[in-house]
Amino acid sequence: MGEMTSKNVPPEPGGGMSSAQRQERLRELGPREKLAALDAQAELGGGPERVEKQHQEGKLSARERIELLLDPGSFIELDKFKTHRAEDFGMSAKKILGDGVVTGYGTVEGRQVFLFAQDFTVFGGSLSGAYAEKICKVMDLAVSTGCPVVGLNDSGGARIQEGVVSLAGYAEIFYRNVSSSGVVPQLSAILGPCAGGAVYSPAMTDFIVMAKNTSYMFITGPDVIKTVTHEEVSKEDLGGAQAHNAKSGVAHFAAEDEAAAIRTLRELLSFLPSNNLDEPPLVPTQDPVDRRDEALKTILPENPNKPYDIKEVIRAVVDDRHFFEVHEHWAKNMVCGFARLGGRSVGIVANQPAILAGVLDIDASRKGARFVRTCDAFNIPLVTFVDVPGFLPGTAQEWGGIITHGAKLLYAFAEATVPKLTVITRKAYGGAYDVMASKHIRADVNLAWPTAQIAVMGPEGAVNIIFRGELAKAPDSRPELVQAYRNNFANPYKAAELGYVDEVILPEQTRPQLCRALAMLRNKRQEVPQRKHGNIPL
Repeated sequence: MGEMTSKNVPPEPGGGMSSAQRQERLRELGPREKLAALDAQAELGGGPERVEKQHQEGKLSARERIELLLDPGSFIELDKFKTHRAEDFGMSAKKILGDGVVTGYGTVEGRQVFLFAQDFTVFGGSLSGAYAEKICKVMDLAVSTGCPVVGLNDSGGARIQEGVVSLAGYAEIFYRNVSSSGVVPQLSAILGPCAGGAVYSPAMTDFIVMAKNTSYMFITGPDVIKTVTHEEVSKEDLGGAQAHNAKSGVAHFAAEDEAAAIRTLRELLSFLPSNNLDEPPLVPTQDPVDRRDEALKTILPENPNKPYDIKEVIRAVVDDRHFFEVHEHWAKNMVCGFARLGGRSVGIVANQPAILAGVLDIDASRKGARFVRTCDAFNIPLVTFVDVPGFLPGTAQEWGGIITHGAKLLYAFAEATVPKLTVITRKAYGGAYDVMASKHIRADVNLAWPTAQIAVMGPEGAVNIIFRGELAKAPDSRPELVQAYRNNFANPYKAAELGYVDEVILPEQTRPQLCRALAMLRNKRQEVPQRKHGNIPL
């Protein structure tokens, strides 16, 4: 491409020259010079001053973000010269090439992805009809070629000057989010403001990454809330990264800054297939599949009511002890994330005894159900670690709909057709035993440690019900009755006799057993009845 000179470099947007004046300057140039000038003009975005303002706020430009996301030199831009078509409200004199969003495709670790990066330096990143068309084009290409689509969001919302055209543009994007769901992975990074109707597109994607201190998501901002409800709240407390990672569960990852957020996107893509017909990429490991971790021998406390960290169990079992947790800060009594066994991606779902004793509540059920369905959509086997005393009791849970929300997790596990492996480490009580990928909802391989307690309820509660009369006459018999119940029921051997547990294994055997089971299930096929879709209890 021809070298730029001071003569043919176009002025910065907003630099005192109108669109008509810029067009007049371009007419004086030859074909090569004109193309070079247009390229340079498009890459300026809102101009150096606005890019510098982004930097001062701890934010990168749209093109800098793309450079971090994609393999060097792999980006191919589409619709670089597209502009809006609005003529009202003085917009005819305010046309900037690209119109506030950079779109195209490239590679991440050699695998093709499509992307769009909203450019806050151009009209505040606001969405116009032309802007929406650019995004829709890459979303359509992603589906037709079977590639992930990544959205780098930094926008003030709909472009008011375009009225209903901008609203129609959002709806076109929303429709594609839905039609693409479960077909190709959709990832969203929130790297600036995301408000009003704009939040619904990221909300329908598979994963949301937010950057701390610079990204916000909310339906209505603090000023509107103060006017309507008289509540005073900051942008950060209302819709910042920590709020949506720890309180609402809307976001899945909270990164320290934009560079960390984009690294998270790259790692997340490494666990996912390109589409629903592909397998996730195989990543070679030097970690032997038959490795036994001796630390698992003593990881459980002698007292069955004492907590331990299930993440230590997970790391001891998976390749290279690397566990990529999802929703780390929300519903901590349930642990979800990605890892590998023998180089193959797996989704991990586990009760966390260190938080609320690992009980299932509304948020934990929602968190687990969403993750299970995501893994099932993209051919990622599920490994479930069970240590669950039941569902959380209380009026807040019952009135909040724990029945419906708990049913979501049950539905998700039962519906999943990917290989399902389950390890019961300790407690598996009541209906929660059924829900957590039990043999009865078609888990493929169910293993239990010798410490597993599989029963309708814990020994103390069961004795209070079964032996109520005896205890009234002889209260001192309680310890003996509890021990007798524990010996007869609170162990894995009755379930193993019935075939509900395939094998009772020593804790240090967990990795070899899971790796062998996963290899055995490599070509699993499961037929399901033909239907339009199931009706999950939403």
